[in-house]
Amino acid sequence: MAAPTTSLFAQAQAASNIDPIPSSSAFGTPVHPVRAKPTSNATTPSVLSISLPPATLRPLAFRIFTKKHNLTLTSSALQAIADFIGTHCGSGWREEGLAEKVLDEIARAWKKGGGSVIVSSEHGDLGGALRNIEGCMTGGRIDHQRTLSRQSSLVLDRGLPTAAPINPRNLSRGDSLSSLGLTATELEDDGDDPRTRDARSWLRIVDAFEQPRFIYNATQRHFESAARSASLLPCPTRRTALLRDRYQLVHQRLLRNEAFQTSTVALSRSNMLQASSSEISLSQQAYKLTPIANLLGRSGSTHVLLGLLGNSPTGDLILSDLTGSIALDLEHARPVPEDGAWFTPGMIVLAEGLYEEEGSDSGPGLAGDGGVGGTIGGRFYVASLGGPPCERREVTLGVSDTGKGNDAIASGGFGWVDFLGVGSERATGSSMRSLEKKVLVKQDSLNAPSGRARVIIVGEVNLDSANTLDALKQILGVYANEPAGQTPMAFILVGNFTRHAVLSGNGSGGSIEYKEYIDSLASSLSEYPTMLEASTFVFVPGDNDPWASAFSAGAAAALPKRAVPEMFTSRVKRAFNSANSEAEKPASRSLKGEAIWSTNPSRLTLFGPAQELVIFRDDMSGRLRRKGLRFRPVDDPDVVGANSPSRSDGMMAEHRDESNGGRMNVEQTVEDAESVLPGHSPKVSAHPSIPLDVHAARKLVKTILDQGYLSPFPLTDRPVLWDYGTALNLYPLPTAFILVDPDVPPFALTYEGCHAMNPGALVAPSKRHVAQWMEYDARTRKGKAREVRF
Repeated sequence: MAAPTTSLFAQAQAASNIDPIPSSSAFGTPVHPVRAKPTSNATTPSVLSISLPPATLRPLAFRIFTKKHNLTLTSSALQAIADFIGTHCGSGWREEGLAEKVLDEIARAWKKGGGSVIVSSEHGDLGGALRNIEGCMTGGRIDHQRTLSRQSSLVLDRGLPTAAPINPRNLSRGDSLSSLGLTATELEDDGDDPRTRDARSWLRIVDAFEQPRFIYNATQRHFESAARSASLLPCPTRRTALLRDRYQLVHQRLLRNEAFQTSTVALSRSNMLQASSSEISLSQQAYKLTPIANLLGRSGSTHVLLGLLGNSPTGDLILSDLTGSIALDLEHARPVPEDGAWFTPGMIVLAEGLYEEEGSDSGPGLAGDGGVGGTIGGRFYVASLGGPPCERREVTLGVSDTGKGNDAIASGGFGWVDFLGVGSERATGSSMRSLEKKVLVKQDSLNAPSGRARVIIVGEVNLDSANTLDALKQILGVYANEPAGQTPMAFILVGNFTRHAVLSGNGSGGSIEYKEYIDSLASSLSEYPTMLEASTFVFVPGDNDPWASAFSAGAAAALPKRAVPEMFTSRVKRAFNSANSEAEKPASRSLKGEAIWSTNPSRLTLFGPAQELVIFRDDMSGRLRRKGLRFRPVDDPDVVGANSPSRSDGMMAEHRDESNGGRMNVEQTVEDAESVLPGHSPKVSAHPSIPLDVHAARKLVKTILDQGYLSPFPLTDRPVLWDYGTALNLYPLPTAFILVDPDVPPFALTYEGCHAMNPGALVAPSKRHVAQWMEYDARTRKGKAREVRF
């Protein structure tokens, strides 16, 4: 029986080489014969897996993720990536350069998937990216000809077609714009879709309490998301962290300035520091910041310090940084520029001068606690005091105009950081700027002087005043008479909505009275239904509005301040719903009007990261006048160098240009009609060639933007919610800054590319029956003051 069995198996093996399904009496011939699979002699290169320690991969991962892509790897993510590379690249990860390409592809996949600046394996995004990359790897290399089977999990809009290579430059327009709610197909359809031809569809309001919280990591030199969730009652260490984070943000900005970067080219010019209001440049050698603790043992030497102005328990003015504090002597100090900025405790300043130690029984050293962080013995005699130079928005985000067709491109800087949650500059900036030109050019072609791309700012809307509603109706009537389709896309109404703090007792009124004031506002707005259904109305509260007014009694409340509670605003929202329901337009293509009760401060974005407007209500000018440092007059004979054309070498001096008359070098975009009320002769300031109001406005704007912070005051004077202090940062510099301060006349001026505006109070205090407001044009990115009689 053994022989037949052997022959049977041999016959079956031979038959299998002829036909996969033999034709016999037992099997019929199939209708569709099975095709034999083609044999291939090609073999897939095999990879011998190795165990790759994370510490060995760390230098290469740091160079790819941090230096190239501005990302941070956690320990768990580094472990996962090291295991992945060890398994799929093997021993050739270093010799053949396989790991570098894989790391670069992982970083690109992480960014394309909308990941944060911190790469962590705790989220499923990293695992999904590794699985997709694993599907297109052959022999330890990434084969871009193969389609990633799971790439749809990395695409921002899952309705978009996938592409093999994961490259930020290859991001489709739908990928870039999906965070704003539109896909590539909708953008290509340029028909009558209002979302592509109306600038209002690209308008977003960013709440201060919903704004992403990014902290600057001084060690890694990049921004990272706050690790802890925000709380209204955090631990006391968060107060210290608030001041430390603010100092580190200014410090890194200062080190990026050319004046504080060591040049490799020896210049032959004289050693002279040239300082303007916005830029400091050194012609021979760069400035070097000295930590305060390093002053020990260096008595009689000149230094440049960066620190926070404050008051010691004994009442002395001190300067503090991360290493210690030192007492200041401002007897012979001069501000830079002269009478061009305010200096108060709570501000971060640059001080240049001479350090002198004082003898004591224990010798010079650290006083207080006797360690680093205490008060340095001795005194620092300040010769020049100035604010940190401001940094333009384009420099921070790494945007330059060197692309094809003069298109702005992003390179370097913090372009990958999504500061407001509307898309980062590197991911969406180029597409959104192209769309901005496309949409706003249409608006410009319709009617240049009055277009849809306008934002109306009305300040200090005191609803308990008899003239306020009449003035507001007059302003709304101006725009209601414009042609259809030319209504401004947004109206911003800023408080205080009452002249006195409500819910604070002392006859200031309660919740019932405040509800009646808001209802009267709703009744006035209902008279203009065409504007309600075509515009976005934003309401920003002040210190007199609830609920903060219940315990602050009109004093400075903690920032940021929450919106007016919904229980008071229901009537206003009802008016908008009624106007939208009565509007005659297709529901599928309608852009309904809306009322947004936002926080103070609040941010308005237009076309993603293309334009950013910061709205802030604060009596800042009065606080600066009360708290500001006083310097000796220039003509005082005791002031060193007062009668000489220049001070000693090495001292920070204000840049004086003959054509500018030695004034602050602010961009000359100030219009007389915006800074001086019509019909009034301008007052004369210390600079005879410029009106007093213009000089005060320049001084105020320079102070705030140089500080890069909305509340540069001690926390005892202007409280700040510690965990939400990042919402007060002016970094990167916004496109426009709207400061509503009724004590300052209306102005509109540009400083370092940021257009600063103040609409003033709605009812002009110096004129009878005159309403004033500010009109911002998104096409020109400039504002102008307007007024009308009522």
